[in-house]
Amino acid sequence: MSKLRVSSSYGRFWQVEGNICRSWDQKEGAVVSLQRELKKLGCNNLEVKGPPCGLENPYQTVLTPEAVSFVARLVEEFDSEVEAILRNRIVYKLELDKTGGLPDFKVDHESLHGNWKVGQLPQRLMCRHVDLGDVSPSNTSHFVAALNSSAQGIQVDFDDGHCPTWSNHLKGLYNVYLIVHDKLKGVPSIKDAPILMLRPRAWNMVEHSMLVNGKEVYGPLFDFGLLMFHNAKTLLDIESGPFFYLSKLEGKLEARLWDRIFTWCEKELSLPYGCTKACVLIENVLAAFEMEEILFELRHHTMGLNCGIWDYSSSFINKFGHRPEFILPDRNKYVSMESDFLKSYMNLVIKTCHKHSCHATGGMAALLLPPSENHPQYDPVMQKVLSAKWNEIEAGVDGFLVYDIRLVKPAQELFQRLVPNDNQWLVTKSDVIVRASDLLKKPSGNVTMAGLKHNIKVGILFIHAWLMGQGHFYFNGAVEDSATAEISRSQVWQWIRHRARTEDSNEVVTMATVHTLVNEVVKEQYWFQEKGSQFIKSEDKQQLQTAAEIFEIVVTKRDFPEFITTYLNHDSTFLSYQEKLN
Repeated sequence: MSKLRVSSSYGRFWQVEGNICRSWDQKEGAVVSLQRELKKLGCNNLEVKGPPCGLENPYQTVLTPEAVSFVARLVEEFDSEVEAILRNRIVYKLELDKTGGLPDFKVDHESLHGNWKVGQLPQRLMCRHVDLGDVSPSNTSHFVAALNSSAQGIQVDFDDGHCPTWSNHLKGLYNVYLIVHDKLKGVPSIKDAPILMLRPRAWNMVEHSMLVNGKEVYGPLFDFGLLMFHNAKTLLDIESGPFFYLSKLEGKLEARLWDRIFTWCEKELSLPYGCTKACVLIENVLAAFEMEEILFELRHHTMGLNCGIWDYSSSFINKFGHRPEFILPDRNKYVSMESDFLKSYMNLVIKTCHKHSCHATGGMAALLLPPSENHPQYDPVMQKVLSAKWNEIEAGVDGFLVYDIRLVKPAQELFQRLVPNDNQWLVTKSDVIVRASDLLKKPSGNVTMAGLKHNIKVGILFIHAWLMGQGHFYFNGAVEDSATAEISRSQVWQWIRHRARTEDSNEVVTMATVHTLVNEVVKEQYWFQEKGSQFIKSEDKQQLQTAAEIFEIVVTKRDFPEFITTYLNHDSTFLSYQEKLN
């Protein structure tokens, strides 16, 4: 380690002009103190951003010199391997594009031979019936409500449902620290609360606020390192962790990398080998062809696999969207877990996991119940959610997620009625044969004008939410996050690219069509005021206009931006908005 710089004014991301901090002395003191202590530890190769105004205490609690040093060592150990993984993604995509090839199952990996099982699971992981999803720990009130629920677990989300501003991230990491160490008021002791299923960011995200060897660190290394350093031993001592969700893996090599990261952290923190357990979200079509290999690579550190409908569906467009044979139809009308390609995918997740004695879990119910049980839509929404989850349980899943806390108990009761045990590992699906063509079978159906309008609204509102520092928003009785934003903007991009025609009017989807509809969204004055929806405040109209402009850029680019969150996270407009918020 050769050069230290801990600064509150690093480049444009560190500027505080026009936002004078009332606790400036405290803010500067936190930076100077960290700098001094890091020098004592011999850490001379890193730069750390100063605390946002008012978050000096969370900053000093989370970014202790020892914790920062640990993250820096983690980054130095694995940075080059992460870079190699991301290069491999690009090379494989280019190879498929060049040859017109399609993924297929491998036949030569050692995971495909022998009757191996994953490592024994802790008792608290044996029942995974209902997790609460998309719980951003930076939203303290929602986090507290989740901790007071009867859910088996909480997806403590630094990824899909979380906007990774510096303020949000510090608040989230701080709130996790407080609950793990029983310092958060109004919640049960950590040993009595739902288990924390910590979800760091995926590999596509970087952390702007810390540089090691002159490079921004990869978001998941930053998140995972701090979460492990502060919380792993305490969670292990009370048999409640450390447990994680891993997002957006694309194959066995990425699983192998995560396994090495787990092992390294366990050794560095003097934790027993294999104590870290992770549920891998199969959110990418390429990963679906390597499920067994992914489990094998993580067999000492895994609890199973999870299905995610919208990230998985958008990965089709990500990988094959430039090919006309892969145009996905209106997702609301024609794409569901009953679609052949998604049904095959879920069956394969269940078959693979149960073969190796671990959990196969379903996706998240995003629907929100109306505010009152007397509302005419309360029972229909409840029945719609439970009917879909009934089908997943019948298929053999061991659990799933819901967003609305009021759905936890009804979903748990449904499991208790249908499943006599903690899990369904005895549902082997040995008679199910899933071919490569089954996983690549496009659902039948067409583009609709209603679907186009809905996708445009979701895409714009998600970008607007990010500009406001929010990772999800409520719209038309459902929670929307980066997963639904991904499929929404992906479909619009694809429909423009292939000049798709709507089934209702036979109108060609063009850039001009989308531009007209975008303008209608911006000019719309009223947003539904039901539970689960939000207004665009009059003072936020400019942000809405800005979001619309960014959306149009994204959906008309010649080359498809792989992740909307990556695009936004590097966008100067988003970064400048965050500086104003800080």
